[in-house]
Amino acid sequence: MLPKDTLALGTTRSAIRELFEYGKKRKAEIGDDKVFDFSIGNPSIPAPECLKEAINDLLENEDAVLLHGYSSAQGDANVRKTIAEHLNSVHGTAFSADNIYMTCGAAASLCISLRAVLLKDEEVITFAPYFPEYKVFAEGQGGKLTVIPADTKSFQIDFDKLEAAINANTRAVIINSPNNPSGVVYSEDTIKKLAEILNAKSKEFNREIYLIADEPYRELVYDDSTVVPYVTKYYNNTIVCYSYSKSLSLPGERIGYIVVPDEVNDSKNVYASVCGAGRALGYVCAPTLFQHVVARCVDKTSDISVYKKNRDLLYNGLTELGYECVKPDGAFYLFTKALEDDAEAFCEKAKKHELLLVSGNGFGCPGYVRISYCVATETIENAMPAFKALAEEYGK
Repeated sequence: MLPKDTLALGTTRSAIRELFEYGKKRKAEIGDDKVFDFSIGNPSIPAPECLKEAINDLLENEDAVLLHGYSSAQGDANVRKTIAEHLNSVHGTAFSADNIYMTCGAAASLCISLRAVLLKDEEVITFAPYFPEYKVFAEGQGGKLTVIPADTKSFQIDFDKLEAAINANTRAVIINSPNNPSGVVYSEDTIKKLAEILNAKSKEFNREIYLIADEPYRELVYDDSTVVPYVTKYYNNTIVCYSYSKSLSLPGERIGYIVVPDEVNDSKNVYASVCGAGRALGYVCAPTLFQHVVARCVDKTSDISVYKKNRDLLYNGLTELGYECVKPDGAFYLFTKALEDDAEAFCEKAKKHELLLVSGNGFGCPGYVRISYCVATETIENAMPAFKALAEEYGK
């Protein structure tokens, strides 16, 4: 007898991964240039040159035992110090190495943070549209995920529904800004109101409610958009989860970190619990070489101007064809209203035109589809006739 939950997860891929695998198979059948795969958030632009320079210099000039051996369980002290100082210089915070825990990317950051604060069957709240794996992560750490329905007018937070949902069993709230899948950036007013509600509810129920800020897309913002100052400056019981997968185009290297600020109530024990959660989950000692690599590139990003060009090309092209789209301020996803109520059926019709789009159902937002535009620009250009043909099927 095997655990039913892990068996189910292992025998059924996520909808995104399933479509990604279908795309690879389809490309092998008819050619890469004939399949328009907008399924997965896999950065398409190269890592910045500093990555290659850092790797080469480290391999040539640093001690191999240091680079390929174990670091401290929570990460190399100098790496953590470098990251803390970078955050302080950008956000005006006062972090030290002892506030940082190095992780194997965003998924590890979230799982460790949830394991560190959740008691069995406690509740985690998030907001649609949301990354579907939040449910897997929360349940995997013994919790339950409650989803606040989307405000499809602004894609900010529906605070009336949030206030009604928070209860004596609520332990954490997850936010993701810039958002996957909508690309929306939460406004400063939204963050301030969220902090106000969480402070009031924490007092009402006499318990800590942690705000977990999932921030892999923080640097990916366009035009005049900015991500509000660090969330830790608005709400004390904030834990930040970060990954370099998107900012440095390093999803395959699995490297990120957690920030536990001193302002968190009983912060030393919360940090200790993060360390213990990493131990329990087997996530100690994030990849040592890439700890040192990201420390050398801590203030760099990939060339995100390519994503802005893709966003403008896709958004303008689809709206001209009659699609209703949420204009993204950040990340690299376009959230588009399906041309029928059933988004799953719409995505199946899109596949007939070799358009691979992800239904919004899994993101908690039925009737929408996610289009990942971290692809080659020519993929978007070549896909426009297919989007046009699909719209014409619906009389657009």
